Amino acid sequence: MVRTRFAPSPTGYLHIGGARTALFSWLYARKHGGQFILRIEDTDLERSTPESVDAILQGMAWLNLDYDEGPFYQTQRFERYNEIIQQWLAEGKAYYCYASQAELDELREQQMARKEKPRYDGRYRDFTGTPPEGIKPVVRFKNPLDGEVVINDMVKGRVVVQNSELDDLIIQRSDGSPTYNFTVVVDDWEMNITHVIRGDDHLNNTPRQINMLKALGVEPPVYAHLPMVLGEDGQRLSKRHGAVSVLQYKEAGYLPDGLLNYLARLGWSHGDQEIFSREELIQYFDLGNINGAPGKFDADKCLWTNQQHIQLHGGLTLAPHVAPHLAIAGIDLDQGPELPTVCDLLKERAKTLGELALQAHYFYADPTSFDAEMAEKHWKTSTAKPVLVSLRELLAKAEDWSLEAIHQALVEAGKANGVKMGQVGMPFRLALTGSGQSPAIDSVAHVLGKTTVVRRLTTAIEQLL
Repeated sequence: MVRTRFAPSPTGYLHIGGARTALFSWLYARKHGGQFILRIEDTDLERSTPESVDAILQGMAWLNLDYDEGPFYQTQRFERYNEIIQQWLAEGKAYYCYASQAELDELREQQMARKEKPRYDGRYRDFTGTPPEGIKPVVRFKNPLDGEVVINDMVKGRVVVQNSELDDLIIQRSDGSPTYNFTVVVDDWEMNITHVIRGDDHLNNTPRQINMLKALGVEPPVYAHLPMVLGEDGQRLSKRHGAVSVLQYKEAGYLPDGLLNYLARLGWSHGDQEIFSREELIQYFDLGNINGAPGKFDADKCLWTNQQHIQLHGGLTLAPHVAPHLAIAGIDLDQGPELPTVCDLLKERAKTLGELALQAHYFYADPTSFDAEMAEKHWKTSTAKPVLVSLRELLAKAEDWSLEAIHQALVEAGKANGVKMGQVGMPFRLALTGSGQSPAIDSVAHVLGKTTVVRRLTTAIEQLL
C-alpha cells in the first residue's frame, strides 16, 4: 500500500511551499488508494513552538487535507531513537566523536585555506584511546567510505552521489537529543512510508538518509523531490511575494479548493486544463507531470483561480465560507434573506469571499449613505423622484413578487414618466443598495422582498425632498 507523509517543522506557520508539498503527498496517496500521514518534526527544541503546531494543524484542517494517521511528534519518540543509536554504537555503525568546537573550527579553516570542501575528517571514527576530559561527545554515523548512492527520483530522475563526498553525520547531539536526518530515517522506516515527496532543498540529505536506512537493513522509500516555489522575480519566495500563512488566505477570502487548485498548477499540469475540482486533481495527479523547473508564484493568477472556484460553486457551498466574513463586520443574517440565495446572486462579481461579503451588506441592512457621485448623476434629475414614487406605488400593491412582475413594474414606471429603462433602473438601484453597482436590480429586489424594497424606496424619496 502507498503511504506518504507530510512532515513540517513547527518553527513557523504553514506557508505556500509547505502547503503545496502537503497537497502533492496527499494527492498521491488518495490517487493510489493509500494512506497519508502527518508527522510533526519538532526536534529543534529551541525554535519549535506550540503556536506553530496549532497554525500547521489549523492550516491543514482549513485546506481539508485530511490525514489517516497522526499527528505524530518526534519529541515523543526520543526513547526509541536512543535505542537505535545504542544499537548502532554496539554494532560499530556509529561512534562517539570527542572533537571540540575549537578543533572543528580549526579543521574548517584549514580545509577552506586549501580550497577544499569543509567536512568532518573522521578523526574519531576508529578511536580506541582514552576520551579527552571535559568534552561531551556527539554520536556520528559511520557512512560508507566507498561506493555510491543511486537515487531514482520520480521528479529529478537518476541522481548518483559518491560516498566519498559524504562525511560522518552527527545523529545525536552532545545533550543527548537526536538530529533531524536520523529521526527522519527511523520514522520513515517504522511508519512504513513508501514514497517521500518533499522539496528539493532536501535532496542533499537523501544520500545520507539512504545509507542509514541500509544500515537498518531496510529498503529505502521512493523519493520525489519537488522544485522550489519562487517569486515572480525568480528569487526565493518570501512574504513580499505573498508567501504568507495559508490561514491569511482564509482571512482574505480564498476558498480552500481555489488555493489548492492554484498550488497544484504551480509546477504540475494536466494538458491545458487550468481549473480542477478536488476530485479531478485526485483523478489526474501524476508525479511524472511535475515540471523539473521551479514554479513561480503569481498572486494575480492565484486570485483568478479563486474567482473561478467561487463562480463554480453554488450558494449552499459558499455560504458557510462567507458567513464568518459577515459576522466580523457585525452583519446579522437574521435581518435579511437566506445567505445561499444572496451568494448565488453575487458570486459572479466577486474575486474573494471578502468581496462577496462586502457586496452582501445591503441585503441585511438598509443603506445609511448613498454614493455621492451616483446620486448627483441619477437622483439630481427632474425624473428621479416621480419614477421612484411610481415604483413604490406599483410594488406596494403588487400581489405577485416574481422576477417577471418586478420587471414589469419597472417597465410601467418608465412608461408612466416617459423615460428609458436606464432612468428607472439606476435611481432604483441607488435606492436599494446605496451604490451604482449591483446584479440585475429586479433580481436584487426579488431577493430583498417586498417589505424591504418599499421601505427603502420611501427612504430614498425622502432623501429627494
